Amino acid sequence: MAVRKRTWTNSDGKESVRWLVDYTDGDGNRRFETFTHKKDADARFAEVKVDLKKGTHVASTKSPTVKKAGETWIKAAEGEGLERTTVDQYRQHLHLHIAPFIGHTQLAKVTPAVVTAFKERLRREGGRDGKGLSPAMVRKVITSLGSLIADAHDRGQAAHNAVRDLSRKRRGKKRTDKRKNGKLKVGVDIPRPEEITAIIASAEGRWHPLLVTAALTGLRASELRGLRWEDVDLKSCELHVRQRADRYNEIGEPKSDAGHRTVPFGRIVANALKEWKLACPKSDQDLVFPNGAGKVESLANIINRGLVPAQILAGVVTPEGKAKYTGMHALRHFYASWLINRVEEGGQALPPKVVQERLGHASITMTYDRYGHLFPRGDDAAQIDAAELKLVGKRA
Repeated sequence: MAVRKRTWTNSDGKESVRWLVDYTDGDGNRRFETFTHKKDADARFAEVKVDLKKGTHVASTKSPTVKKAGETWIKAAEGEGLERTTVDQYRQHLHLHIAPFIGHTQLAKVTPAVVTAFKERLRREGGRDGKGLSPAMVRKVITSLGSLIADAHDRGQAAHNAVRDLSRKRRGKKRTDKRKNGKLKVGVDIPRPEEITAIIASAEGRWHPLLVTAALTGLRASELRGLRWEDVDLKSCELHVRQRADRYNEIGEPKSDAGHRTVPFGRIVANALKEWKLACPKSDQDLVFPNGAGKVESLANIINRGLVPAQILAGVVTPEGKAKYTGMHALRHFYASWLINRVEEGGQALPPKVVQERLGHASITMTYDRYGHLFPRGDDAAQIDAAELKLVGKRA
């Protein structure tokens, strides 16, 4: 194995230089890979050397293009029975963002540097209109690319997953940045209690029971849209989450095993649902919050006809007069914060594990990552002072 310099003179008299990675693969075949810059050749040489030792090397000539591997990945996703929305998102990411920029690149040549350059292009010009994608959308596309390469790796078509390698390298920094900058803020991401009071009071017609239930049970919008009357126990004041409706209005299982849960509620929710049950449109699917035809209500209608008008009537608006909270998840955020800090309103603070179960989070880590900064800090300075005095006495 070696990295060799190749030099020649072009017809115009100018000298050209290329760097060759010369090696023999695991099958005894001699391979050559050409690079414009020596640093790239050296990096590839080191990578090939390690891969050959591990027995995981894939020659670039045997490596499919990103586009080709992506098409195989989509077919596999369809065959695995993933949700239609998930497969559609994968397909959209591949055709609109991944294939146009790096579709012709062989997987063997997708390095962390290539992924970084791809991310930068997405930020600058990754959208359909040639404008850059939002940071959140860039992350989603890169995650899809990582899944694509992982599928190819499982098929023996890629020795490394550059997305995962890059992620591991930067994981510590990302976690620090997320903890520093990604905290949900009351009054910005999380409605204040007085805002929820005003929104509920301003909600009209069929939107009133829906928004009351959303704010005081924390169900996801998809779970509200799939909620059935048979899953509502008005005597015991409990909701049983057993199904959800996706963005195509198709009914399916909750997002995870933890999504199957029982959520208690109080008299406000009970009274709102009892009154609504008398006026609720007939639904063949027994839905609690159907549209006028008894079918699954769309998320867009809930937001644009329910949440947004209620905020405007309540005066919960931006300086420009628009609704302050644009998604139903804001009400779920409020519910989480309400569970955590109910003690301030004369209630009882709930343990983190109970908060996790009420929200249907798959792990307590998810709950802490999202809402950990809202939990009471425990002891204050006075309590610490008293504990110190009890431990070491006044002489210290």
